[in-house]
Amino acid sequence: MKLIGMIQSFKSAGYDVVEFNEYADIYIVNTCTVTSISDKKSRMFLRKAKKINPNGIVVACGCYVQVAKNELEKIQEIDLCVGTNEKANIVQYIEEFINSKIDDVNISDVFKEKQYCEFGSVTYKEKTRAVVKVQDGCDRFCTYCLIPYARGRVRSRKPENVIEEVKNIAKNGCKEIVITGIHIASYGKDFEKEYSLIDLLEKLDKIPGIERIRLGSIEPLLITEEFCERLKKLKKICHHFHLSLQSGCDETLSRMNRRYSTAEFIIIVDRLRNIYSDCILTTDIIVGFPGETDEEFEKTYNFLKKIKFYKMHIFKFSPRAGTKAEKMENQVSSGVKEKRSNMLIELSNKNELEYQKSYIQKEEDVLFEENVNGIYKGHTSNYLIVNVKSDIDIDLENKIEKVIIKNIEDNELYGNLK
Repeated sequence: MKLIGMIQSFKSAGYDVVEFNEYADIYIVNTCTVTSISDKKSRMFLRKAKKINPNGIVVACGCYVQVAKNELEKIQEIDLCVGTNEKANIVQYIEEFINSKIDDVNISDVFKEKQYCEFGSVTYKEKTRAVVKVQDGCDRFCTYCLIPYARGRVRSRKPENVIEEVKNIAKNGCKEIVITGIHIASYGKDFEKEYSLIDLLEKLDKIPGIERIRLGSIEPLLITEEFCERLKKLKKICHHFHLSLQSGCDETLSRMNRRYSTAEFIIIVDRLRNIYSDCILTTDIIVGFPGETDEEFEKTYNFLKKIKFYKMHIFKFSPRAGTKAEKMENQVSSGVKEKRSNMLIELSNKNELEYQKSYIQKEEDVLFEENVNGIYKGHTSNYLIVNVKSDIDIDLENKIEKVIIKNIEDNELYGNLK
């Protein structure tokens, strides 16, 4: 969301914003540091910018800068580094750099931040949906993760600010919102008065014009009985939940500091599936975590077969400097990680196809997003992609229509308007 805020800051200051691959005077790379691969990609884009315009100013900002500024400053293509909290003043820093008033930006300590930093009206809006960030930071400290060090402690956005933004989104005709954050299950825990994510969702559900509310990745422990009892009363909640599992083995989960067991996770899954008969679940899985034996991986594989997620995003463990997992014994070889990753990708693809086949001849409400070469593409409430071929003069974009699912082509569902 801060990327959108930076774009708006530059526009407000009179700058023209172009695509990254175009020739420009200033290049901003908003870095990520979730994995070593994301670090590598950030470095690649920073070097690429200098090749496009050797005289251009190249600025690295964001999470990678926050945890590894000294490392990035050694890259000769980078002119300036800006931390996570400094993004709000990025235009000022760059102009001071241009005018030779500064040659460096002090990176503030994110752990000292106590309140959510508002960046003005920064809604990221696609054709039919808008992404609304409601919190920042994380207090979980999973042993493999750098995010708390890059983003700081949990800071929740004031409910009234979120509600006002969503009302404006509705006025602009957008029908769907996606609630995101670094750890949205923690929303409200930093407020003086008791307030939680479900309290916010109940308010958002009442806003006219918004027809779908989708949740971003959520901590499984959010799904308590009380949460479910209140959630099922909301008419606009999408029946798709991304539960970040990471492993299906209790021993591995313990080393990850994930704070739940597989037995608890099954209860959580059952709660959601009991509420929504068409509930679609997706997840993230890390393979090759330090100490993961063949036996532990087998437990994960069998657990995932039992849960039967619609899709699984598989990540090979990537040691991050500064985390506990980096120093753990029994690191898993890259070859073993690759083998285990391929096994889970195959299982995920199998599950996806079975789910899709179960929807043939079913009637679904589809929010259409775009028309490409006479084919309208959209999503169901539980996030299945549905295509409708249309050779008539009809505009379905940003409309919710009933569709009869007929067949599968290229791993996507196709159907006819009812």
